[in-house]
Amino acid sequence: MAVTYARGFRAGTAACGIKAFTTGASAIPGDQRDDLCVIHSASPCDTGGVFTTNKVKSASVVIDQLHLQRNRVQALTINSGNANACTGAQGFRDALLMAKLSADRLDLDPDQVLVSSTGVIGRYLPMDAIKSGITEACSQLSPDAGAAAARAIMTTDTQPKTAQTELEIAGTTVRIGGMSKGSGMIHPNMATLLAYVTTDAAVEPGLIARLVRSVADRSFNQVTIDGDSSTNDSFLILANGAAGNEPIRAGTSQAEQLQAGLVQVARELSRAIARDGEGATKLITVKVLTAASDKDARTAARAVASSSLVKTAVHGGDPNWGRIVCALGYSGAELALDTLHLTVGGLVVFERGAGVDVDLSGVRRAFEQPEIEIVARLGLGDGAAEAWGCDLSEEYVRINADYTT
Repeated sequence: MAVTYARGFRAGTAACGIKAFTTGASAIPGDQRDDLCVIHSASPCDTGGVFTTNKVKSASVVIDQLHLQRNRVQALTINSGNANACTGAQGFRDALLMAKLSADRLDLDPDQVLVSSTGVIGRYLPMDAIKSGITEACSQLSPDAGAAAARAIMTTDTQPKTAQTELEIAGTTVRIGGMSKGSGMIHPNMATLLAYVTTDAAVEPGLIARLVRSVADRSFNQVTIDGDSSTNDSFLILANGAAGNEPIRAGTSQAEQLQAGLVQVARELSRAIARDGEGATKLITVKVLTAASDKDARTAARAVASSSLVKTAVHGGDPNWGRIVCALGYSGAELALDTLHLTVGGLVVFERGAGVDVDLSGVRRAFEQPEIEIVARLGLGDGAAEAWGCDLSEEYVRINADYTT
């Protein structure tokens, strides 16, 4: 169920043929997949969001940032195949119309609906198709449609990405579920990824907005595929209170429990994005420990995971651990070579300021595995973080050379 795992959430989907309208490609009869979904909550949600840091923002991002100011969101409408970015005033009118069409069908106000778009940049949305799609999706809302919603938001993803968990908070069972999409144009500080996490926890107003940045920093902001940050990146958390618990207040142990559950789901979705990177054959996990601070650890881990030279070395099975040390050095994190301890696949390759006499064939075999773990202990403090990425392959070039055709 994933995004509809939390009580009170339903989803509906529709096949609009958006990519065919966007690219001019011919739709194949009987082969059209869902490309629009609506997520609906039975009651208004405490909601928080983190969005792209790109100065070029999709109309949907701008509209969502405005609607979140009222903090009474009750629905999401998401389309794939068209980003509605760089589309001028028409793009804003279309994003607002998506919200209004959904609101009309769900008996809500337009500012209770958030909208997201993902796909090709610079093309206008086919609003006639989207209008009929919203009508269809809203007519078949179901708590069992979470998996279908995760498929509907895919673009170049090869598989849907979902995660869910359940926890006890002050004697009440609380559910958390989520879905995400993204396999290219992924780089830290929100990057194309779309991610939605729902929970039935009851919280005090404004709590989710206070938690969402920390959750993003420990999950989606640690994913990197290709160094490109999208115009549409959005991560939203919605809490509708259907669990019936006493509202969770900021600064309490209950808030810490809820945040831990949100991070768990977000990290699972983050790893799934990295594993499904465009053309990827391997998942790279970079752990940085004993850094001067958590911020330094995040910075260093991201630098290694996003290094094109590290990515290509992993893809080719080249045991060139020097590229990892190099990335740590330019990351901007505090670093002292004499305290650096580096392992690849459990094999020590660097310590006490120099490389060690390691069996390079063993390092090569580690790089050839479907999952590679790189661990750097900086020896400077208690900071720790992880980042996730993938190898860079010839297939990545093919996918992106043909993206709009």
